[in-house]
Amino acid sequence: MTVMLLAEERKVEPARVRFSQRICSFPVMLAVSLAVLAVLTVRSRFDDPDMWWHLKSGEIIWTTHAIPATDIFSYTTHHHAYVPHEWLSQVIIYGAYRVGGYTGLMLWLCFFASAVLIAGYALCWLYSGNAKVGFLGAMVIWLFATIGLAIRPQMIGYLFLVFELLLVHLGRTRNPRWFMGLPPLFAVWVNCHGSFFLGLIVLGIYLFSSFFDFRMGSLVSSRWEPHCQRMLAFALVLSVAALFVNPIGFRQVLYPLNTLLHQPIGLSLVQEWRPLQLNAARGIAWAVTLGCVFLLVIMRWSELLWHELLLLALGAWLASSHERMLFVFGILAGPVISRLLSTEWDSYSSKEDLPWANAVLISAALMFIFWIFPTRQSLAGQVLQQSPVKAVDFIKAHHLPGRMFNEYGYGGYLIWEAPEQPVFIDGRADVFEWTGIFEEYGQWMSLQGDPHTLLDKYGINFCLLERQSSMANVLPLLHDWKLAYSDNSSVIFTRVAARSALN
Repeated sequence: MTVMLLAEERKVEPARVRFSQRICSFPVMLAVSLAVLAVLTVRSRFDDPDMWWHLKSGEIIWTTHAIPATDIFSYTTHHHAYVPHEWLSQVIIYGAYRVGGYTGLMLWLCFFASAVLIAGYALCWLYSGNAKVGFLGAMVIWLFATIGLAIRPQMIGYLFLVFELLLVHLGRTRNPRWFMGLPPLFAVWVNCHGSFFLGLIVLGIYLFSSFFDFRMGSLVSSRWEPHCQRMLAFALVLSVAALFVNPIGFRQVLYPLNTLLHQPIGLSLVQEWRPLQLNAARGIAWAVTLGCVFLLVIMRWSELLWHELLLLALGAWLASSHERMLFVFGILAGPVISRLLSTEWDSYSSKEDLPWANAVLISAALMFIFWIFPTRQSLAGQVLQQSPVKAVDFIKAHHLPGRMFNEYGYGGYLIWEAPEQPVFIDGRADVFEWTGIFEEYGQWMSLQGDPHTLLDKYGINFCLLERQSSMANVLPLLHDWKLAYSDNSSVIFTRVAARSALN
C-alpha cells in the first residue's frame, strides 16, 4: 500500500512542477508585462466623452429590462427611431459601474485593454511560431490601439476581432473544427459593436484566398484542403445567420453600412472619423509599419502570403480613411510582422526557462499594477478636469429654466449627470445626422449665418459651451445674451429674459 502511494506521489509531483513552470514561464511573464503596459496606457483615460451616454443607456436597459428603440435623451430629434446596436456592451459597462463605481469602470477598461494586448500576443505567437517575436507583434497592436483605448463598446468589438483571427488560424493550421467557434462569436459580437461587419469581411478574405495556388515572386498562396474550405464556408454561412440573433432585427445587421454610406457629416466632423494625417505621429507610424513589411519581403526575400496582403490592404485603407481604424490596422499588421521576423530571434525553449526569475518578475509586475492603479479620487479628478462638472452643478443649483444648447462633447456627461435636462446634441452622431441636427449644429458652431436663427428656432434659453469655442466669443456680443457662469473650461450664457426671471 505504501509503495502504491509513493508511486502516485511521484506521478502527481511532476504534474505540479509542469503546472508551476507554465504559470511562471517566460511567455506568461511577457503577457503580464503587456498588462502593465495596458494599465499604464489607460490609467489617465477614464473620462471619454462617449462613456457617459453608454453608461446611461446601460443603466436604462439594466433597470427597465427593455432596450430603447427611440431617442430618449434629446429634445431636438423628437424621439426619432434609434438603432441601439451596442446594447450588450452598454449593459456590461453599466454592470462594472454598478459593482464598483468609478473604480469598477477603470477595472473594466484595464481588463479589456489587457485582454486585447494579451490575446494579440497569443495570436502573434501562434502565427509566427516564436513567443519572443510574438511580443513584438503585440507591441505593434499596442502602438495603434492607443488611438481607441477607452471605456467604449469598441474595446469588446476589437477583442472579438483578435479572437476571430485566432480561431481562423487554429482552424487552418490545426483542426477545421475550430471554425465552429465563429458563429457563437458573431452571435455575441453583433450585439456588442458594429465591427462585426469587418469580421465578416475578414472571413470572406480568408475564404476567397483559400482557392488560390500560385507564386508570384515573394507573393505566395497555397490552396487549402477541400474539407477545410468547406468547413470555413459553412462557418461563414452560420455566422451570417447568427447575426440575426439580436433584439433589433435586420436594422442591427445593416447598421455598419448605414454608418459608412449615410452619415457623411458625422464622418467629416467627428475627429476620430476623419482621414489619417500622414504628417502626424500615428500617420508616420502607419507609413513606417507598411514600409517595414515590404522592405522585409523585398530585402530578405521573405514570402508574403496572399491573405496577408489582402488583410494588410484592408487595414491600411481603413486607417487612411478613418483615423480610428488604426486600431484595426494594428491587429491585422501585428501577426504579419511577427511571422516575417520569426527567424530573427531564437524561439522560446521551456528547457532554458528560469521559472523562479519569471515568478519574481511576474510578482513585481502585479504589485506594480496594484500600485499604479488610479484611486477613486484620481478618477474623480479626471472627470472634473475633462467634463463640465462645476457648470452642471451651477445649472442644478440655479434651476436654469427652458431648453439648453450644449457642446457636442458635453452631451454624454449631461445625459448621465443631469438626465432631467434633455440635451441638444451628444455623441450619438447617427441619430442627429438622420434628423438634420448635426448639420445645423456644425453650421452654428462654425459661425455660418445669424446665431439667432438656431437659438430662436429651438427656443433655447441657455447655452453650455467650451470656454475656447468660437461661439463663446460671439454670444457676449448679442444684446439678449449674458454670461451667467464661467470656469477654466466651460461657460454658460443665458437669455436676458430668462436671466431676469431667474433673479
